[in-house]
Amino acid sequence: MKEKIAGIAILLVSCLLWSCQPSRTFSDREIILIPQVQKMTLGSSSFRFGENTEIVIRTADQQTIAENFSGLFGKSAGWKPKVVKDVAEGSNQVRFITTESLGEEGYSLDVTTRGIELKAAKPAGFFYAIQTLRQLLPAEIESSQKQEKTEWLVPVISISDSPSFKWRGYMLDVSRHFFPKEEVIQMIDFLAIHKINTLHLHLLDDQGWRIEIKKYPRLTSVGAWRVNREDKPWNSRPKQTADEKATYGGFYSQSDIKEIVSYAADRYINVVPEIEMPAHVTAALAAYPQYSCSGGPFTVLPGGVWPVTDIYCAGNDSTFLFLQDVLSEVIDLFPSKYIHIGGDEATKTEWGKCPKCKMRIKTEGLKNAGELQSYFIKRIEKFINSKGRVLLGWDEILEGGLPPKATVMSWRGTQGGIDAAKQGHDVVMTPGQPCYFDHYQGAKEEEPLAIGGFNPLDKVYDFNPVPKELDAESAKHILGAQANLWTEYVPNIKHAQYMTFPRIAAIAEALWSPKEVRNYDDFYRRIQSFTKRYDLMGIKYAKSAFKAGGKTPEPVKK
Repeated sequence: MKEKIAGIAILLVSCLLWSCQPSRTFSDREIILIPQVQKMTLGSSSFRFGENTEIVIRTADQQTIAENFSGLFGKSAGWKPKVVKDVAEGSNQVRFITTESLGEEGYSLDVTTRGIELKAAKPAGFFYAIQTLRQLLPAEIESSQKQEKTEWLVPVISISDSPSFKWRGYMLDVSRHFFPKEEVIQMIDFLAIHKINTLHLHLLDDQGWRIEIKKYPRLTSVGAWRVNREDKPWNSRPKQTADEKATYGGFYSQSDIKEIVSYAADRYINVVPEIEMPAHVTAALAAYPQYSCSGGPFTVLPGGVWPVTDIYCAGNDSTFLFLQDVLSEVIDLFPSKYIHIGGDEATKTEWGKCPKCKMRIKTEGLKNAGELQSYFIKRIEKFINSKGRVLLGWDEILEGGLPPKATVMSWRGTQGGIDAAKQGHDVVMTPGQPCYFDHYQGAKEEEPLAIGGFNPLDKVYDFNPVPKELDAESAKHILGAQANLWTEYVPNIKHAQYMTFPRIAAIAEALWSPKEVRNYDDFYRRIQSFTKRYDLMGIKYAKSAFKAGGKTPEPVKK
């Protein structure tokens, strides 16, 4: 009994000490949130996190979110708030409260001097509430080193928030240059703080096949490797010769993929796989040339190719059986509703010469090779639909007739997305300008070599995924947008970070925040402060983005 009384006394003393510690009031300009929240009311004073702070949860999903948040303190503060389940309400608590009216990703956040309440209907809402709370804490929360002198204060504030668009995406091309599992997982962490909810992995192309398919082991033993020409310009690299060994590349095992998908899911990021077809498949044909029109031989390409003529044979039924086998294993690994099949840039020269493809056009009553591509995509769509998934493809899948249930990713400007939305199909907008992050972001002469184009910070920020040409009904089909990082000119992860940050913050705000709270000058002020978090997280970002207010003049053409 004496021990119990002593324990209560210690608890009361610690609570008294916690409540008596000095707090402070924050100004509006000190609140640095990206993306900007929908509604915010700033009060006086602050709440202090300490060793005795409790995070009160009720479900397993909430516990994962809370544990990950608590872990940030473990590194930066040297102690962690304790995650507890179903304890009575008290002071010095962060409480998760389920409120059904707040939608799939919406949340509210209320901070008082005594405690914090997070309200959401779904786990994703709680996750985004935590990301906002994380940003209200000092930037030092991002440090992997103990911060001795930091006061872990958050302002007294009331926030109500939800996203403007469902699809807030980022595509990473891991084919042109391979990024190991650990680097992809690190990128997921960096995306999560910006409330990005989709990671699109471009898993194969002419220059490499990056995913293990157990039924077809040569896809990785052969298709994942190319000769090393990294010392030569991308578009002038000689093909592999007979006496050369392919040593440059890599791939993800199926266990790697499961780990990536699970890690992303815990951060409410859906991983969308892209399995290209009928073009951009030289790496696959190097492994299995029988699925081409010519029969090969092929080698994995060490650099650029144009036009893309080595494509799957659309007249050979075995091609479709092969692709169904591949897609079956992919679908088992990725719970994503959407399976991306590419569909872009297929030059149909070989189809025009191939007897089997000519016969397919005749027997199916098709007019030309354009309709043969539509036949190809529609046949694949039936299989994907049979697995309970939705086919997603680049806007070329409109050519020859759009598959009945397909979703379109519009990259050649916005017209493909406009046409698809008017036909009643869902659309993800990702036009090259301003969504391609392989384009320059500053003056060309001051930037690392890029593929071309010019997408500075302000152009990315001002992007509106809903074209003015759409009426209200068609506009409902615009799911959102994403940034794409193609990696022909991006050989390593630090370079990938440089091309991604801070532009990902601009597109994150364009897709999350309502237009009523969006203001580029205010964003520009906030992102300059936000880079302190980038520094502490170890992100290599483009400081050139901040020249001339992020409104860099057009690069000088040479």
